[in-house]
Amino acid sequence: MSRPAPSPIYTLRGAGGPLNTLHFSCHRGDTPFLFSGSGKGTIHMWNLNNRRTEKTVEGHSGSSVIWVSTLQSTNTLISQGRDMQVCLWDLSEGRSEVVDSVWTGSVGFCQCSLLEMSPGTCLLAFAGQQTEEIKIIELPSKAPVCTLVPDAKLGMVMCIKLWQPDSGPGPLLLAGYEDGSLLLWDVTQRSKLSQTKAHPEPVMCMTFDTERLRGISGSSEKKLSSWMLDGQNNLQLQDCVTLVNPGVSQLCIRGDGKLLASAGWDHRVRVFGWKKLRPLAVLQYHTDMVLSVAFSDHKNPRQRLLAAGSKDQRISLWSIYNEGADTG
Repeated sequence: MSRPAPSPIYTLRGAGGPLNTLHFSCHRGDTPFLFSGSGKGTIHMWNLNNRRTEKTVEGHSGSSVIWVSTLQSTNTLISQGRDMQVCLWDLSEGRSEVVDSVWTGSVGFCQCSLLEMSPGTCLLAFAGQQTEEIKIIELPSKAPVCTLVPDAKLGMVMCIKLWQPDSGPGPLLLAGYEDGSLLLWDVTQRSKLSQTKAHPEPVMCMTFDTERLRGISGSSEKKLSSWMLDGQNNLQLQDCVTLVNPGVSQLCIRGDGKLLASAGWDHRVRVFGWKKLRPLAVLQYHTDMVLSVAFSDHKNPRQRLLAAGSKDQRISLWSIYNEGADTG
């Protein structure tokens, strides 16, 4: 017999809008937090010990918040809104004030990507004012690093991922575009390293495993496309995962590289084994599109959670495959 479908261990209500983005911060102090950004412009800081809102901030003039993250080295929250602003918040000693902001000029939905280079400094990549433009700056100085624009017309930048490979002098950036293409950029050389066509439709989301150099992307169609980087930094398409229903909002790989979660337009979260992309579970709770998924960064593996945010204004939290279960 197959195992019964799990239920959420608890849910968080009161966000007041669609949940576009989720971000865990569970490794600082005694209190684990989950940050959420809503379509109404509100950022909630949820205390996962008492399952209540610790703090609520609004810094994007009511515009939809599409991305939130935190700097591990400082008490800094970073948020991105549809008002074309990226805000930096000081959360130290109970504060919650915007200490700086960056104007992106982008009208799209492309989420920023953050890379911490050393304590106190990081790189921030974001879609720029021009359709196919990606800009990278250093924080906190806001000094421009580079602008990346492809030679061919690929349409809008849809999603980006910045990371520092173990070998090689500088960071690399993966980008998904409106025409379904994926491009790998060398940030230091400002040059394209490789390109592949992953989808016939716009790349709606992607995630990348920087240890195994494997990634996966989703679109409005009924499939996920997986791909890898070879030793020469060439993007190579691999297996596809066929979905029951079309449309994926977000993809997330757990920190230990064992699980992949997808946020479905069909109101469901699907969990796969990341190694072989074997379907493991379908999580049903939400009554509208699931817009965001995130795995927690608890140090103790048994405490790890999966969070899903939906257009139904609720966040569900799940405890799955935490004790060495076969995930394939």
